[in-house]
Amino acid sequence: MASHGIEVKNLYKIFGPRGRDYIDAVKGGLSKQELNEKYGHVLGLQDINVSMPGGGITVVMGLSGSGKSTLIRHINRLIDPTAGEVLYDGVDVCRMNENDLRAFRRHKTAMVFQKFALLPHRTVLDNAVYGLEIQGVDRNESVKRASQWIERVGLRGFERHYPNQLSGGMQQRVGLARALTNDADILLMDEAYSALDPLIRVDMQTVLLELQKELKKTVVFITHDLDEALRLGDTIAILRDGRVVQQGTGQQIALTPADESITAFVKEVNRGRVTQAKTAMKPLASTPGSWHPSPSPCRRTDRPRRMLAMPPASPADASPCRSSSPPW
Repeated sequence: MASHGIEVKNLYKIFGPRGRDYIDAVKGGLSKQELNEKYGHVLGLQDINVSMPGGGITVVMGLSGSGKSTLIRHINRLIDPTAGEVLYDGVDVCRMNENDLRAFRRHKTAMVFQKFALLPHRTVLDNAVYGLEIQGVDRNESVKRASQWIERVGLRGFERHYPNQLSGGMQQRVGLARALTNDADILLMDEAYSALDPLIRVDMQTVLLELQKELKKTVVFITHDLDEALRLGDTIAILRDGRVVQQGTGQQIALTPADESITAFVKEVNRGRVTQAKTAMKPLASTPGSWHPSPSPCRRTDRPRRMLAMPPASPADASPCRSSSPPW
């Protein structure tokens, strides 16, 4: 079944016991610093509006403290919003009751964490089936599905190993296999590759892109790394101080940064990696003597060339006119 998109609308999060009391003040211009100094509350997110296309990878990026992880935790409501909506398939996750929210988390979302979050007393296989156990799926079916994804992420033969017997990259593959075994529509990846060595990180990015070609999940990927964002993201949203400062494709952000800080951020980017050919190319203006299409099936040029009659090799090769230039 195709995954649906996620719509985040007018989302605010104010941390503190009376966060709702200060929504109007923040909307009226109260800054993050003033909110903290005067009232002892922290502004986590401010008026977030982001469209996350179904079946695509949306990368949310920004520096530490920008609100990235706070935002992704609103999608499965690990954090309750102070105001706003998070819509999936037309349903506001923020208004779900306890039972609906539990079902949404179990069946519609899966999460991959930066710190792996594997259960140390469980083997690779038992970690992978954990979500299905919670759902009450038959053990044989759970093992069958988990074994498939363990193999797909390159861990065949390690099913009975424990997390402390695996490298960091292998542990993250277990986390990815666990999320995929759950077969959820939404895959939430909170700095999932940030703790990995550079080469392993690139390898895991490749694994994700190859799987996504087939699965078409709605993926929300958090990172502070611009190169990673440009490689993975179908769309990218950049956060700063709890606000979205720019969103668009990698090409749009690299070529038309919204402000000076993003300009500095993308300064070292190789734009050839993100620029599409159609953006760089322009149609040639028509000039005298230039080639123009002709309604005739024969090729036409502005320089006369001798036309040699070439008998077709077979009826299938027959055409109204065949031409060839002599090899002078």
